[in-house]
Amino acid sequence: MDPAGRELAGDDLAAGNPPGLDLAKLEAFLQRTGTAASGKPLRARVIAGGKSNLTYEVTDGSSWWIVRRPPLGHVLATAHDMTREYRVISALQGTDVPVPQTFALCEDPDVVGAPFYVMQRVDGTPYRHAVQLRPLGVERVNAISTRMVDALAALHRVDPAAIGLSDFGRPDGFLTRQVRRWRKQLDASRSRDLAGAEQLHALLEANMPTAGSAPAIVHGDYRLDNLLVDRDDQIAAVIDWEMATIGDPLTDVALLLVYQRMPALDGGYVVTDACTAPGFITDTEILRCYAAASGRDLSRLGFHLALAYFKIAVILEGIHYRHTHGQTVGQGFETIGTIVEPLIAAGLTSLKEHN
Repeated sequence: MDPAGRELAGDDLAAGNPPGLDLAKLEAFLQRTGTAASGKPLRARVIAGGKSNLTYEVTDGSSWWIVRRPPLGHVLATAHDMTREYRVISALQGTDVPVPQTFALCEDPDVVGAPFYVMQRVDGTPYRHAVQLRPLGVERVNAISTRMVDALAALHRVDPAAIGLSDFGRPDGFLTRQVRRWRKQLDASRSRDLAGAEQLHALLEANMPTAGSAPAIVHGDYRLDNLLVDRDDQIAAVIDWEMATIGDPLTDVALLLVYQRMPALDGGYVVTDACTAPGFITDTEILRCYAAASGRDLSRLGFHLALAYFKIAVILEGIHYRHTHGQTVGQGFETIGTIVEPLIAAGLTSLKEHN
């Protein structure tokens, strides 16, 4: 299915090269790795909705794949690491966390212009908008959103060492590095003055928790439209692992809450408004469900919420930068910069009121 939940036919995909993907070179790679065997020409399209790494749906007429590569143009250091994304998805196969099957990783940028990997095309819908959820009814929406929280708790219960990911991240000093990293990312994409950005960063540095939650695998961008939901309203796959690491799992919880709160902010742009659908689990219910499933203390989330606001603001500012420099693919980027300052302001409020 596409992001609107519509079944795809072969005619939906074009024969020409989509931006950033040479189909002839990709076909040769799939043949070399034994991923494809038909020898038929490939067709592909960019899947709508991605605002960071580029995701393509590819077919040879009989088999289907998903291909992921970094964005075109301005790419920030340490971001868009295909090898890490491929590794964590591969490692999680066989755990309680549903993920696509991985097929092949290409680290040679000469093939399509950047490293990329190929994985299974999972049938399911990444619900992004409330208009997609409303027809399902209150009970189904509540069940889907509750399972979203359950899947996050399941991820945070996985022992990284047990699946070969003990060296996937450095939990010691994780929050300090996160504050430093997102400041560095902001500086790399800075093209305008942003009210409150310096103050929020300074307060994050000054209010660093002395002890975080017990380390776990962190998704880094967890929300409903980064999950594929099947016809039975079950979570078929967790996707978009480009920010995954080992660190404080409460950063995932806080980020999920911030995505829920974005539709109420001024600025005109939201990443997702699925949470406004009747029946969608509330902030309070998210915390209660997650705490029950994880056993983690959620009593002091002020710092984590402020960091989440700062992180999303920096990510969206980076996309705004790429859009203004003609380096984005797809639609919906024109107003993305309007929400950055409201996010920063909400981060300041969160840190001052709830820490």
